[in-house]
Amino acid sequence: MAAIFTGATFTFLRQLVDNNNREWFAAHKGEYEAHVREPARAFIRAMGPELAGFAPEFIADDRKVGGSLMRIFRDVRFSKNKLPYKTNIGIQFRHRQGKDVHAPGFYLHIEASEVFVGAGIWHPEADTLKSIRSYIDAHPTRWQDALQQKEFAQWFHMTGDTLSRPPKGYSADHPLIEEIKRKDFIGIAPLVPELMLEPDLPALVGGYFAVTVPLMRELCRAVGIPYES
Repeated sequence: MAAIFTGATFTFLRQLVDNNNREWFAAHKGEYEAHVREPARAFIRAMGPELAGFAPEFIADDRKVGGSLMRIFRDVRFSKNKLPYKTNIGIQFRHRQGKDVHAPGFYLHIEASEVFVGAGIWHPEADTLKSIRSYIDAHPTRWQDALQQKEFAQWFHMTGDTLSRPPKGYSADHPLIEEIKRKDFIGIAPLVPELMLEPDLPALVGGYFAVTVPLMRELCRAVGIPYES
């Protein structure tokens, strides 16, 4: 089996860092499609059977727009950084009941200088965030067990935004206050970029995703959606 991503993928991403403007991108759009977008869509298709084995409610959608492949165009409306393009490939396999990137999902991030896999929920809406905090408060052992599972603790670490103070209704001496203070609930594992060139990449990424099943199952319970059919 041939590799899905190639050295040309990383060459394009490196060049985009140095030429992040519309004129350059328009002149190299064919390279983007050949070395970034289409390989990413092929990877997404290959991940369908992988996800079916351990996360059947999560979708591998290879559409060019609106699917698992995140847009390369940056939303610069409210940002001081006006560069028009993201310099990474972002792929999210979200829950079938999720509407956008704020739903529980598995994630692969590829850029020239950094590659990682992730799982969890990013910037959940206020009601969803409240539900997750309430769930952690009500089921502290289950939550801790998910985070302390041997392989997860070995490969992943939790990241994301956190409150500086306990949210309303929670004491500073709560045994899981650092978890409750989270605004994002994401575990990530850094990978070496060379791994993206392996022919069996879908199985390798699927193996990392499978390690996060305990966390993802707890998050789905917390927000009231099924983890398994």
